[in-house]
Amino acid sequence: MPSKSSARLAALTVAAVCSTVSAVVLTSPAQADSVHIHDIQGTTRLSPLAGQKVTDVAGIVTGVRTYGSSKGFWIQDPAPDANPATSEGVLVFTSSAPKVAVGDSVTVSGTVSEYVPGGATSGNQSLTEITKPTVTVLSGGNTVPAPAVVDAGSVPSRYTAAGDTAASGSINGLTLEPAKYALDYYESLEGMNVQVADARVVTATDPYSELWVTVKPREHANRRGGTVYGSYESQNTGRLQIQSLGSTADFPAANVGDELKGTTAGPLDFNQYGGYTLVANQLGTLEKGGLARETTRKQSRGELAVATYNVENLDPSDATFADHAAAIVNNLQSPDIVSLEEIQDNNGATDDGTVAADQTVRKLIDAIVAAGGPAYEWRSIDPVNDKDGGEPGGNIRQVFLFNPDRVSFTDRAGGDSTTAVGVTKVRGKAQLTVSPGRIDPSNAAWNSSRKPLAGEFVFRGRTVFVIANHFASKGGDQGLAAQYQPPARSSETQRHLQATAVNAFVKDVLDTQKNADVIALGDMNDFEFSDTAKILEGDGELWSAIKSLPKSERYTYDYQGNSQVLDQILVSPSIRRGCDVDYDSVHINSEFSDQVSDHDPQVLRFRP
Repeated sequence: MPSKSSARLAALTVAAVCSTVSAVVLTSPAQADSVHIHDIQGTTRLSPLAGQKVTDVAGIVTGVRTYGSSKGFWIQDPAPDANPATSEGVLVFTSSAPKVAVGDSVTVSGTVSEYVPGGATSGNQSLTEITKPTVTVLSGGNTVPAPAVVDAGSVPSRYTAAGDTAASGSINGLTLEPAKYALDYYESLEGMNVQVADARVVTATDPYSELWVTVKPREHANRRGGTVYGSYESQNTGRLQIQSLGSTADFPAANVGDELKGTTAGPLDFNQYGGYTLVANQLGTLEKGGLARETTRKQSRGELAVATYNVENLDPSDATFADHAAAIVNNLQSPDIVSLEEIQDNNGATDDGTVAADQTVRKLIDAIVAAGGPAYEWRSIDPVNDKDGGEPGGNIRQVFLFNPDRVSFTDRAGGDSTTAVGVTKVRGKAQLTVSPGRIDPSNAAWNSSRKPLAGEFVFRGRTVFVIANHFASKGGDQGLAAQYQPPARSSETQRHLQATAVNAFVKDVLDTQKNADVIALGDMNDFEFSDTAKILEGDGELWSAIKSLPKSERYTYDYQGNSQVLDQILVSPSIRRGCDVDYDSVHINSEFSDQVSDHDPQVLRFRP
């Protein structure tokens, strides 16, 4: 696939890339005492021959990759040993386009290498390869070894063993138990020809011509075809990434709930963007599931509808304004208050000191009016240039939209990028010292991250405090298929500090007025069961309202085959006790290949 996906495919170490030489020779067959592929792969994730030269390793070519920085081909021994822990396939890294074809019988001489996609600091498992190869083609047109069938019966229900504490939690040195653990099972097939059949899509096709399927259609399934990620302890073992060795033009544009009917087969690879990946020589036929975008109900006259929507780096040059507007008007039914995340400044990623976003917001409001929605008003605070993270130069921030025909905003001057909003008591009621204002913007918790935006609204005579958030991303966390088990989630440290700061502010409001209506919402970049959410909720100051939904319906984002929660709306006790909280995760983006944002918006309706 000569596309963006090629840039995402891992290269070998610099030394290997610089010194690799590939040659094709038509000469004598392998010697009888040659090393076999299963000798190279061994019974752990690390080859017992790593760093050593091997001669005349025999196999049949099962796949050829001619694109990207990881050019090479896979070979497989057609005469496997009796040990299910030892793979019979291996990748031969050539650096340039290989001069072999599927079905060639070859011998390969070269150096066994353990390559970590993404580098050692990524925490990824390593991929066993033969590098600096000399290739001898013995014959062509041979029968390719039959693919190993990966299905619900073959993949164990347990995800992985715990890592070796003596090796900093790594599973690399543990003997594989492919009948016991899913990650061991996939590792025992590394480099081999594998197949899935009639596999349901659980993450839509992305811009890199990748999708995810599950071979366990009943595993934590939701009604729309996805696989829900509900806790750190209940991993979805049936997930598998699918790429193709063919043209990107032929890759299917699949949505969640579609099926790859028939057989999808090819070598099993490992890459830094998802781990175990079936790189298909043969793709199944896409059968559409007919998934439709959801529409929430309209709020009643006495209900306040509050929404959060991450519009994914929106700036005036984007072509998505009409789509976002249609989503807000039609799918969200024009909420009274909308917290927008990832509104960029007026020239987007151009890094020239521009921080104002009035043109971005005005263009969206105009598009909403054109789509038949209300003439929203808006409030926000421009960040300090290049201090809030996100795309360099973009200066993303949160923005409040509100429908002035339904709700009013209480303006109190003095709020700016560096002034902290506070809470005072006036005639027995809580008030913000500035509105809008930013919560504790000098706190180190917000370094290179978006500062929360607090505002004071009035609906039918009742004050509602709304806090718009966009917490630090999960960038830097180890993947679910990491060599370290359980994987480290280093990004949590900052989110925990951020959650602590927001909870402390909410506590100040509630200490000032016990029955105050407070909503904290936005892209929290963490799960509803995470410690981040627990810190936000505190001792009952807030409650994540997505937990009012059945567990199978709790998701706002779809990543690597897992439908999961990143966006949340949390409410204070006075709102929760009203027993009239109506929550909806409106699925219009995350499950679709033609998404205009990677997040699904959330809507909360209640009667203040």
